[in-house]
Amino acid sequence: MKIDPSSSANLSAQIAKAIRDSIISGALIVDQRLPSEAELADQFEVSRPTVREALKRLAAQSLIRTQRGATGGAFVNKLSFEEAYPQQITTSTLLLSMNAVSFETACEARYALERSCAPLSAQRRSADHLATMRAEIHRQGQPGLTDEAFCASDVAFHRALVDGAGNPVLSYQLAGAVEAMQPLMNMITFSARDRARIIELHTQLADALEAHDASGADTTLAELEHYTTNLARSVMEKRQKTT
Repeated sequence: MKIDPSSSANLSAQIAKAIRDSIISGALIVDQRLPSEAELADQFEVSRPTVREALKRLAAQSLIRTQRGATGGAFVNKLSFEEAYPQQITTSTLLLSMNAVSFETACEARYALERSCAPLSAQRRSADHLATMRAEIHRQGQPGLTDEAFCASDVAFHRALVDGAGNPVLSYQLAGAVEAMQPLMNMITFSARDRARIIELHTQLADALEAHDASGADTTLAELEHYTTNLARSVMEKRQKTT
C-alpha cells in the first residue's frame, strides 16, 4: 500500500483509498486485523492523527470496524448490501443534483431499471413484500395525509416492489434509482398529481405481482411512467408561463 506525498490529494484520503483498494483486491480479507495506527503511520510516513482520520473514513463506509481491548484494533468488515444502501442513495442524489439531470432523463432511467425487476418480483415476491405494498396503498388513501408523507409512502411502495425481486444486487443498484430519483420526481409532481390515479396504478401493480403476472406489472409500470412524464411536462409548462 502506497501513497504519493507530493500529490495535492488529502493524505488521509490517499491512505483510506490505499486500504480500500487492498480490501477490494483481496490483499486484505474479511476479519483480518489491520496494522496498528503506529505501524500504519510508519508505513505511510505520516502522523498518527492522519492515519486516524483515514480509518474514520473507512469506518464511515462500513469497510472496517474497531474493537477495544487487548485483542482489539481495526478489522476488515463484511459489508452487507443493506449497509451500502445509504452510500448508493447519497451518491445518486449528488449526481442528480450536481449534474442537473433532467426530469425526463431521471424518469426514463428509473422506470427502465424498475421494469427490469418486475418479472423477477412477479415470480419471487413474498407475502411480506405484498403486505408492505398493500399497507402503503392503504396509507396513501388516508384523508389528510401530507404531501411529504405521501412521497415517503410512494418510495416505500416501490422499494417493496424492487426488493420483491429477491436479488440483493438489483436491490442495491436500484436503491439510488428509487430513493434518489423518486423524491426528485415527487418534488416536481406532488402538487399536481391525482392521488386517486396513483393509488389505482399502485393497486394494479400489487394485484399483478400477487397473481405472478409479469406482463401486467410491466404494463402498469409503463402506464405509471407515461402518467408521471406527462404530468411533469404539464407542471413545467405552467411554471414557464408564470415566470
